[in-house]
This record gives sequence, C-alpha cells and structure tokens, in this order.
Amino acid sequence: MKLAVFTTGGTIDKIYFDKKSNYEIGDAVVGPLLKSMGVGFDFVVEELMKVDSLDMTDEDRRYIVECVNASSCDRVLITHGTDGMIETARALSMIQGKTIVLTGALQPAAFAHNDAVFNIGGSVAAVQTLPSGCYIVMNGRVFTPENVIKNLEKNRFEPLKN
Repeated sequence: MKLAVFTTGGTIDKIYFDKKSNYEIGDAVVGPLLKSMGVGFDFVVEELMKVDSLDMTDEDRRYIVECVNASSCDRVLITHGTDGMIETARALSMIQGKTIVLTGALQPAAFAHNDAVFNIGGSVAAVQTLPSGCYIVMNGRVFTPENVIKNLEKNRFEPLKN
C-alpha cells in the first residue's frame, strides 16, 4: 500500500512564538511523525496549502478535490483545520473508488499536551481498513461527513445522531 498524504494547514501545524505573537502555520508535522514512527508502508506527503480552515475558500476546496482525484493512490490522508473540515469532507464525498480520511487537531502538535499524534494514528489505521468513501477521524472516532458536528462547547467532534 502507498498512502498519499495531503496537508492543508490548520491547528495541527500551528506554531506559537511568544505571548505577543499570533499562531502561524508552520511545516507539516505528519511526514516527520510517520518517519519517526517507522511505519510499515510507503507514503508521500504533499503540502497543498497552509491555510487556517476558517479562511479556506470554495476555490481551495476545489483544488483539494482535484489533487485527490489526480492522485494515483487509492488511500488518502488529509490533515486539515477542524473548523472547515466537515465542509471539505462533504466536497470530497463525491470521489469514487478511494478511501479518504481527514484529520486534524484541536491543539497544535507542537504543544506538549495535544491530540495531533493520537488523531494521526487513528487516521492511519482507518485509511487502511475502511472501505472506499470519505471519513473524518477525530477524538478516537470515525465519522461520515453527513453525520458529524464539531461541538465547540465540549471541544470535540460528535455524531449528529446517536
């Protein structure tokens, strides 16, 4: 199996310099993380953009869809900001014959206490085992784009229906 990994920015890749500065999107963490974990499959990482998902446009989403469609890999992992992740997953849902998993983080990977590594690990397992379709993997759960919300109060993803 060869996994295509596309990065788009978002909290997972944000870095923070000091109290006076804002977060900035830094280098993608997923490639170095997979290498350091010694994963047993081939993968290629391509940075599509460095955009906070609150700033993502329909044009950005069309570009992501084009890149996933053009990939020779039938297993695709996308790191994405959590605020726009559901909308992008819905746009990607029309793609047939590929297993696509979106993940991100609610805290930057650079923070000592973060969910980034956990979410990436869950996503890597999910993208290898799920049937073709588009999924979101966050908070230890697998969601379909049509049955998920981001609960801002609880700071987690949840199913729309139980």
